[in-house]
Amino acid sequence: MPVVTCIADLREMARRRVARAVFEYVDRGSYTEATLRANTEDLDRLWLRQRVGLDVDRRSLRTTMLGEEVRMPVALAPVGLTGLNWADGEILACRAAHKFGVPFTLSTMSICSIEDVAGAVEKPFWFQLYVMRDRGFSTSLVERAKAAGCSALVLTLDLQVQGQRHRDLKNGLAVPPRLTFGTMIDVMMKPAWTLNVLRGRRKSFGNLEGRIPDAKSLTTLGQWIAGQFDPTLSWKDVEWVKRLWGGKLILKGVLDVEDAKIAASTGADAIVVSNHGGRQLDGAVSAIRALPEIAEAVKGRTEVWFDGGIRSGQDVLKALALGADATMIGKAFAYGLGAMGEAGVTRALEIIRAELDVTMALCGLRDVKDASPAILRA
Repeated sequence: MPVVTCIADLREMARRRVARAVFEYVDRGSYTEATLRANTEDLDRLWLRQRVGLDVDRRSLRTTMLGEEVRMPVALAPVGLTGLNWADGEILACRAAHKFGVPFTLSTMSICSIEDVAGAVEKPFWFQLYVMRDRGFSTSLVERAKAAGCSALVLTLDLQVQGQRHRDLKNGLAVPPRLTFGTMIDVMMKPAWTLNVLRGRRKSFGNLEGRIPDAKSLTTLGQWIAGQFDPTLSWKDVEWVKRLWGGKLILKGVLDVEDAKIAASTGADAIVVSNHGGRQLDGAVSAIRALPEIAEAVKGRTEVWFDGGIRSGQDVLKALALGADATMIGKAFAYGLGAMGEAGVTRALEIIRAELDVTMALCGLRDVKDASPAILRA
């Protein structure tokens, strides 16, 4: 077992183990990937203020998200195809998150279905929804999430149309993986991944089974999904979802301050400052650059969370310093899952927590809730 010291180690392990098309689905972004790069580069440009001579014993990383106590201000974001990184990956990631003491969000585009996950875990999880053209299908997803006891709904707003992800096209990404000469060679070179995924309870999108007419091939499935994202999505639809759901609602994909004000006015319990991990509008501002203005504009009206480029506990603290109440991680936990399954997700969370704890101490903080711009240098 290699020594794993950081998220980059887990990423490299996942890259070596997971089929290229699946790994790059997690790892890469849209078009030129300028926004994908900016998410991490702009975090790196933020410098922390080192303090000494302060009592930093008995530090606390605990806080709340939607009124629920969490071990640290981090939740697992919705990630599609999680169950192709490791068999039954959604279940494993949910278990790891619950054992660690942080929330897990199941994607609409998960391999394991809502019911699969609910039947395999003991605590409620969150469900992420795309509002699609077929409102009846969207309604059924909400009703299934309610029946499964999901404790919050994450409504993603920034996928009205799908940005092109060059690597997915070049890799011939398919669910289940389509066998071409190139993918066959890749799969043959990843026998452990292949055998593992074949043992999973599902090989395709669990939440979509039985919903796609005449889906005789993956091409049909992909075309149906692409055609379902709805360019007419509006704030009226947010109101409709809120009424239909009736529970705690999180709006994800807010990057503009005016949109943030509208989102807060809907009565949403939290908004997530996010650019979909650099996978939608290439050339959009990084999430961390958008965060301070949004946090200032809606402070006290709704919780503000940050998602975009987090690879360390230092990144978490920087986001908190710029106004986030909490954060979400996607790629970081998916790397861990691809590398070592449930143990890898746990390791990713342990790494981020340990880095956050040490960084707080060296910045002179004892309580994570006290993070502010004062811990940053210009």
